[in-house]
Amino acid sequence: MRETFRGPIPADLLYDTEHDMWVRPLDAAGGEVLVGATAYGIFLAGEVIAFTAKPRGATVERGRGLGTIECAKTVLAVHAPLGFVLLEGNEALEERPAQANRDPYAAWMARGRPTDWAADRARLVDAAAYRAHVLRSEPAAEFA
Repeated sequence: MRETFRGPIPADLLYDTEHDMWVRPLDAAGGEVLVGATAYGIFLAGEVIAFTAKPRGATVERGRGLGTIECAKTVLAVHAPLGFVLLEGNEALEERPAQANRDPYAAWMARGRPTDWAADRARLVDAAAYRAHVLRSEPAAEFA
């Protein structure tokens, strides 16, 4: 029997329900953002043992890979929740990927400049809608 998801979904972030990613705008205009995997996304993937971001300056389209994570049983593309130019990958996370397992909301994966913030922002949801998304798949989920 599979474990039930128990974890946080912070209220101050935006979420991509398609790829279980979070977005934190760093300014009101969405000029720069941080992007990472949600606790639920990590729960689904399994324990992260490696992370590699695309190179600085790469243009990443929404839904395309911004990097890869390696879990115990597989290597997965990390799908971008919005289009952006990658300003930096989180080198500390690449060196210590277990941070993503302990605190996925501090362990951001990419800092970027959105290429179409208005359109991509409209596709993202708030924490309440993301919790509802998780509950559709995991009715017994518990949120910290």
